[in-house]
Amino acid sequence: MAITVFKAVARAKDGIKIECDNTRGHKIVMDEPQDLGGTDTGMNPVEAVLCALGACQSIVAKAFAGMQGIDIEDFWVEVEGDLDPDGFQGVNPNVRPGIQSIRTKMHIKSNAPEDKIKEYVEFIEKTCPVGDTIQNAAKITNNYVIEK
Repeated sequence: MAITVFKAVARAKDGIKIECDNTRGHKIVMDEPQDLGGTDTGMNPVEAVLCALGACQSIVAKAFAGMQGIDIEDFWVEVEGDLDPDGFQGVNPNVRPGIQSIRTKMHIKSNAPEDKIKEYVEFIEKTCPVGDTIQNAAKITNNYVIEK
């Protein structure tokens, strides 16, 4: 199968509020809380990464359940990430600017036996594209264009 290219544009607005668009016309507003200089009009990018992970795991869980013989009555994921702001704020050069650790807790309501659910959770973790991207750090190529 050919590679699919996903595209998004993040455009700075007032203050540090950002509007993100994809090629299918969907928008997300991101901002920072007031104590970090924002206006708190949306989740911040770190929270969006955590949401993306939980959403991706949830989509995989729902999309493949039937094929795996799992009947899911309800499913949600709690996601937590640890980040030391001293890293991205430049206060401590020895601290990474990103999330140092992430924890997920999948809540699954199903009549399937526990061993089958455990096996399915492993499948979800192995199949989730966002989880794989975080675990295996996609190569980032940065370019710039000077607008006149």
